[in-house]
Amino acid sequence: MTRLVRLALAVAATLATIVAASPSAPAAALAHHPREGRGHGVGNLGWSSSNWSGYAITGAGFTAVTGSWTVQAVSPTKKATFSSQWVGIDGFNDSSLIQTGTESDYFRGSAHYDAWWEILPAAETVIPSLPVNPGDHMSASVTSKGNGTWTISIKDDSTGGSFSTVQSYSGPLTSAEWIEEAPTVGGRIAPLAHYSSPQTFDPGSVDGGNPRLSVSNGGDMVQQSQVVSIPSNPDSDTDGFNVSYGRSQPAPPRS
Repeated sequence: MTRLVRLALAVAATLATIVAASPSAPAAALAHHPREGRGHGVGNLGWSSSNWSGYAITGAGFTAVTGSWTVQAVSPTKKATFSSQWVGIDGFNDSSLIQTGTESDYFRGSAHYDAWWEILPAAETVIPSLPVNPGDHMSASVTSKGNGTWTISIKDDSTGGSFSTVQSYSGPLTSAEWIEEAPTVGGRIAPLAHYSSPQTFDPGSVDGGNPRLSVSNGGDMVQQSQVVSIPSNPDSDTDGFNVSYGRSQPAPPRS
């Protein structure tokens, strides 16, 4: 039996035990669905959401997005809480989305971390061959190869581990995102994990160039009438930002 198969079986067995033993643990596979509601963000941010915070740019014909971040640590919580950081194309104005990122969750008395990729409407595919830990620096990309095929890549720059897959995708290509998310668990948006702050998305690119982020591209996350995650203004070279748990807007990263 290969190490990959052993890991996959171990993950499956662990998830089965969690689901059976605890009503506060995931009741189904995680899904990173598009945000709900548009609204207006705190201060001069452009939008608010119940499950997304970060930056999204809109347009037409996007073919590549890249980004980097550090796997966030999460604090203990009484109930299960979940968080993801990712880059992707589509989802801001529609129900299509191709993406990859990392997960930082807390349930059954301990924190859980993994890397994943996803194409809606399917749930995330965890990557057992790419274990991640808090503090690891990640880089990721979603890139069109033409003819409806795409390469999804994610690398742990701290360990040298990497993963890449080629998949079919036919979304409208009208947005690109760098997002902190409370994922959907069991059909409902999960409570956001208390993640270490601030976290930095930088640098990012779209179609091989500077995304030229503006404040109006940014949005905060609101759960139970409280802001729970908020990005900074873009950095001075408009390709990155910080994001923090809570309602206090962080300063942008130094370029």
